[in-house]
Amino acid sequence: MRLPAPSPLAVHWDLDPDLVFLNHGSFGACPRVVLQRQHELRQELEREPVRFLARELEGRLDAARHALAERLGACADDVAFVANATTGVNTVLRSLAFAPGDELLTTDHAYNACRNALEFVAARSGARVVTATLRLPATGPQPLHDAVLAAVTPRTRLCLLDHVTSATGLVLPVATLVPALQARGIDTLVDGAHAPGMLPLALEELGAAYYTGNCHKWLCAPKGSAFLHVRRDRQPAIRPLSISHGANSERRDRTRFRLEFDFTGTDDPTPFLCVEAALAFLDGLLPGGLPALQAHNHGLALQARALLERRLGAAPLAPAGLLGALASVALPPTDAPPVDGRDPLQAMLFDRHRIEVPVMRGPKAAPRLLRVSPQAYNSLAQYEHLVDRL
Repeated sequence: MRLPAPSPLAVHWDLDPDLVFLNHGSFGACPRVVLQRQHELRQELEREPVRFLARELEGRLDAARHALAERLGACADDVAFVANATTGVNTVLRSLAFAPGDELLTTDHAYNACRNALEFVAARSGARVVTATLRLPATGPQPLHDAVLAAVTPRTRLCLLDHVTSATGLVLPVATLVPALQARGIDTLVDGAHAPGMLPLALEELGAAYYTGNCHKWLCAPKGSAFLHVRRDRQPAIRPLSISHGANSERRDRTRFRLEFDFTGTDDPTPFLCVEAALAFLDGLLPGGLPALQAHNHGLALQARALLERRLGAAPLAPAGLLGALASVALPPTDAPPVDGRDPLQAMLFDRHRIEVPVMRGPKAAPRLLRVSPQAYNSLAQYEHLVDRL
């Protein structure tokens, strides 16, 4: 089978040439030059593990955090590295104390893994999860804003919001929701899994109590690299999931937040240390740097969505202004059974046509979705090929 050519920029990745890879959004894809940097760091680590981990790691992490924090619009001392955004969400939720009758607010577009964490801590404490319904098709940011606030009650203690919803690709209006919730005495935990590298960020200006995001998706760092940003006044309550040496350190030159999060036990720190290389790669990929790449990916997502909507006769689920580099199209329901846990259409596209694209479960208003998530290595011809196969 002859497959369509990817973008010329695909030369920077080691993606399978016998596959049409249209699913950057799930796990990202790390460029060759960044993987080479990780290989070099791992070789250096293994040549002298004690020097690398015990004597040099702290300074290396400082440099990586400063480089990342500059792009996040944040102070580096308020940023901690974690393995992924789900770990970041769990870290916050399992650090906080809730009481019977407390309400933990989220939306019906919340990422399933993080919703599970919310349900876990609620069940453990006697709190309950309240779900705000975001209507589809979405017409703009104000109805989304209003829907979240309409679900607030005097018992609401925390709100978990996706910055970019995983299944539907909506960019939620966190810039207006965070201060509106704060004015009601409610802290916000923003699950920004997809936002770094997809959207411009200014976390200090946003002012959320807690914000977590992945570096392995749209920043193209290795798997196992993400961050948790905790507002300074909330840091005393937040502890890593693994309590280690920093818990009783007598050092006074660094905050307890730093001492606890920077070393939680022996692990491979190289994904964090590759963030600088990933940022440099993205800056040099297109004239105009990362902002130009963000605009390119957004434009290709809209083009791909339009092709799919025409072929499927589907209406847009959201206006272009509510999307980043993720876009979904509603599919009709099916009675066909899953294939190895996959939607039968997703399985057929991969097994028969070598197309890797997700068909996902969405909210009640759009329970079956086909999602596109372009990165620089994709071409419009690949999406035209997908449409032809549909």
